[in-house]
Amino acid sequence: MPSRTRKFRGLRTHGRGIKAGRGAGKQGGRGNAGLHKYKFKSMLIYAPDHFGRHGFKRPPEIVATPVAVNVGGLERLVPRLKAAGALSEAAGTAVADLSRVGIERLLGGGSVSRKWRIFVAHASSRAKEKVELLAAAPAPEPAPATP
Repeated sequence: MPSRTRKFRGLRTHGRGIKAGRGAGKQGGRGNAGLHKYKFKSMLIYAPDHFGRHGFKRPPEIVATPVAVNVGGLERLVPRLKAAGALSEAAGTAVADLSRVGIERLLGGGSVSRKWRIFVAHASSRAKEKVELLAAAPAPEPAPATP
């Protein structure tokens, strides 16, 4: 008895019809092919939201993205603050107006190395806590002079 392959030699479709043996022909394509044509009714039943736009995207010009800096990055801003005239020293405390250099938010990442008094539009609670904790700490006493 000949094998099945040998049996169909010379027959163009090997007994499968015109497209059944080639790729995804008999099932009407692969994946979502034909959802706007011959699979339209199934799309309406099983995936009615497949086509069209959904949701709302705010225009980029009205989305507010405030410029923020961490408490730990204040030391890196000192040259920029001095150039803008937004930094001054008063009784061992650095007084900075961040709004004059375009910074709108102060965040609590990092640590501070000296006392700061900062003017800014918004500050996180952690940033306030770190700046106030350092401001509330007593100043270190100078070493006694040796005769």
